[in-house]
Amino acid sequence: MTAASTTPSSARPARIPMLSWRRVLTTLIASLLLGLVISPGFVTPVVGVMARVASVGLFTLLVFALFERWPASLPPWLARWVLQVVGVALAVPVGVLLLYLFLGSDKGAFWHDSRRINGVLLMSGCGMLVAPWVAMSTLLRQRDDAVRAQALSFGLERSELERKALDARLRLLQAQVEPHFLFNTLANVRELVDSGSPQASTVLESLIAYLRAAVPRLHEASTTMGQELQLVRAYLALMHLRMPDRLEFALDADAAAEGLHCPPTTLLTLVENAVRHGIDPGEEGGRIDVRVRVQDGRCRAEVSDTGVGLGAGAAGLGTGLSTLRERLQLVFGGDAQLRLSERQPHGVRAELDFPARTTA
Repeated sequence: MTAASTTPSSARPARIPMLSWRRVLTTLIASLLLGLVISPGFVTPVVGVMARVASVGLFTLLVFALFERWPASLPPWLARWVLQVVGVALAVPVGVLLLYLFLGSDKGAFWHDSRRINGVLLMSGCGMLVAPWVAMSTLLRQRDDAVRAQALSFGLERSELERKALDARLRLLQAQVEPHFLFNTLANVRELVDSGSPQASTVLESLIAYLRAAVPRLHEASTTMGQELQLVRAYLALMHLRMPDRLEFALDADAAAEGLHCPPTTLLTLVENAVRHGIDPGEEGGRIDVRVRVQDGRCRAEVSDTGVGLGAGAAGLGTGLSTLRERLQLVFGGDAQLRLSERQPHGVRAELDFPARTTA
């Protein structure tokens, strides 16, 4: 004959109305069903019996809601749910007595009429049997709802913490990439200056222009393949100024690839490795080709060079590529691959395969 909302029974849900529509509706349904069941034991019409039981049910609902919030604190040995169930059980006969007292009769008080006394006893007895069970079931439902809500809250909080941890790890890896890239480029400029090359000033100017465009993007959580290709083109142009007779390059990319999501310096790391570990160590230099294709929902980027190959230039490949693999793992999970293979007669091919996702 009572109903409760979806908050824990031990709490005082200040944000939920004591008489919410869900509580009232559930109480009325349970009361009307009970009134219909016991109506054959009354001379009063069925509708009248159901109305009386519904009135008692709403009274027990008030008691249930009252003990849900009052008293503000309970002794350690008394659980609030026990107080609510006992209160509901005792509220039934009190409500029935109040109902019959207020109804009255032209034949006098109800205790002078044996049929009305039987009605009081029948309604009180059935109500005391049913109401505590209804209260217990609603309390159990409240607890289950609270557990599910708490589990959902914990799940959302855990997901948020995992996302923040991944973001922090990705930014840490990017912080490792930035000085690695900048120091390598500055070392190339220093070599020109030390050798007295007349191209040192031109290369330095190109480097300054390049860094003005590149450094702000290094701090971004994500970029596009189009922006990455711009950095690669500027970097290769800079390297070509440093060794014009030893480096040739070409870039070829699908138009559909330019708007795809790409972790910063992903393609640039492969190109830098090709220059530093493929072209630089060889006396004859070589050529670097960068190709980006979009096919079957995947982005496939390839950086190939005709440098010295894995055998001669592999000494410094580990750190840069392992960091790149970890960054790809953080961004794409297990859905990204980085493969290295030998080219004939010499050179290295680096292939990158990841989902083709557009940047929001």
